[in-house]
Amino acid sequence: MKRLDVDTITHLRSFAHSLVNPATARVAIPTDKPEKGYWFGGGNMAQGPDGRLYLTGRYRSSGDSRTGLDLGDRGRELAVFASSDSGDTWNKVLAFNKAAVSPDGREALSIEGSAIRFTKAGVELYVSSEKRVPYPAPVEAYEKPGTGVWTIERLAAPGIEMLRDAKPVTVVSSPDPATLQVKDPFLAEKSDGGLYLFFCHHSFNWSSSNSGYVEIGNDGKVAGKPVFDCYPRGPAWDVAITRGTCILPLPASLAPVGTGLVFYDGGECLRNLDEHAKATRRPRGYSCEELGGLGYYVDNDPTSFQRISGIFPEFISPDGTGCLRYVDVLATDDGYIATWQQSQPDGSQPLMINRVVREN
Repeated sequence: MKRLDVDTITHLRSFAHSLVNPATARVAIPTDKPEKGYWFGGGNMAQGPDGRLYLTGRYRSSGDSRTGLDLGDRGRELAVFASSDSGDTWNKVLAFNKAAVSPDGREALSIEGSAIRFTKAGVELYVSSEKRVPYPAPVEAYEKPGTGVWTIERLAAPGIEMLRDAKPVTVVSSPDPATLQVKDPFLAEKSDGGLYLFFCHHSFNWSSSNSGYVEIGNDGKVAGKPVFDCYPRGPAWDVAITRGTCILPLPASLAPVGTGLVFYDGGECLRNLDEHAKATRRPRGYSCEELGGLGYYVDNDPTSFQRISGIFPEFISPDGTGCLRYVDVLATDDGYIATWQQSQPDGSQPLMINRVVREN
């Protein structure tokens, strides 16, 4: 696979840090409470035909999906916000509870990542949620009480307001215990009008966090089977978690034609590990407290992947656990708008926003 030269990679890294910059960012959407276990994010931003910006994300409240007990509200609501002033202020225009994203009457236990896009036919909203359904054989005995299986659904409508009545239809799921849990969609448009729908997936025992994708044709139908191994896990800080979150095509003024950035979440473990008292302390990255990574693709192929972040993470919060995750970047006519979840001193993770004006 073709690799970029060192000078180009250095330039791309500098550009990415201007986008994902905690020093210049501000809170766009606060959490319900300024406490550990509360956050908002896991979505994306898109510009609608009305010129407004639309932002999706889910409110997460206290509750622990790892045990399956004391679930609390957890991912209680999928929200869509709109902005008429380039992201300076946001107003909630849609809210979906767990029942609204449950396909075929299957009870949703928690809402996770989402992605919105506008098409010639209207608007599509992709959302992942955990359903109260049994694990398949031969791993059914390993399902914890109060848990279920994650899948990704699509809601489609001619206009944003009509999404309220849209019926969720499952577009990605997996019966294989090795790739059972499918969640956190993010999107990359294809030149023929189709779509790459990327996602995160876990095995039944939640031992790692990986990236996959499925192609969707310009007719809106899934084309082919999901690919579960598109972005390999890394060698050190991201050895347990490599979860893509954003594909950003780049103009020729920034990189060779056909090049784009890949933002991803990483961690060296799924559970927080004890460190030696005399070792140099560092943010480790683990489930729900991931750190930010950076890669790139070439030849207009966002399913390819080359790491820029090597043995250390690329983006870290200066506060809390160091968690900085779910990076999304929207390219507009005059700049770039980046959003991400970021750990705070109180342990919460609000959605941050940072706007960078185009140089040319």
